[in-house]
Amino acid sequence: MSFVRIAKSGAFAAVFVFCLSASMLGQAKTAAGNSAVAGAAIPRKPPVVKQLNIAGLRKALTPAGKPLLVNFWATWCDPCREEFPDLVKLDAEYKGKIDFITISLDELSEIARDVPKFLSEMKAEMPAYLLKAEDDDAAITIVSKDFAGALPFTILYDASGKQAYFRQGKVKMETLRAELDKLLSPTTSPANK
Repeated sequence: MSFVRIAKSGAFAAVFVFCLSASMLGQAKTAAGNSAVAGAAIPRKPPVVKQLNIAGLRKALTPAGKPLLVNFWATWCDPCREEFPDLVKLDAEYKGKIDFITISLDELSEIARDVPKFLSEMKAEMPAYLLKAEDDDAAITIVSKDFAGALPFTILYDASGKQAYFRQGKVKMETLRAELDKLLSPTTSPANK
């Protein structure tokens, strides 16, 4: 999904340029570090990344009886890459209590290359998607009125599909945990209201 068209405010363009240039530096460091440990670990089978269109996005953002946490990210976005290890830990911590999916906004050509490679390196087990929409503005509107298109973007929906929390930029794990715990608390469930 190319969010360049929606960069009307210039803020997204600045984030994109920052993420892209920082990512290039990170990739150079990673490549240098990987050559020293080549062969040290048996690589895991890369996860399957499924392509989403607008209809698939609507369906993916519909909770199935539990709170739904969604993280929008891209391999070229350093803040996205930096927060990912914490998101993987969060997924393990709340497994079975919430549904958690990740949606990459990388180019479609990365669906079988960099996206699964990165997810494999992170040992990510949550369902992974890559969004390729014909209309970027429509996709953003489906996600949230609060989504400006910049990455990372994390949104939490309660079990009924109502937006409970969102964060544009890297999440603060303690805040996200508090929001999840609030939704999972028996006193906030619809049956107790």
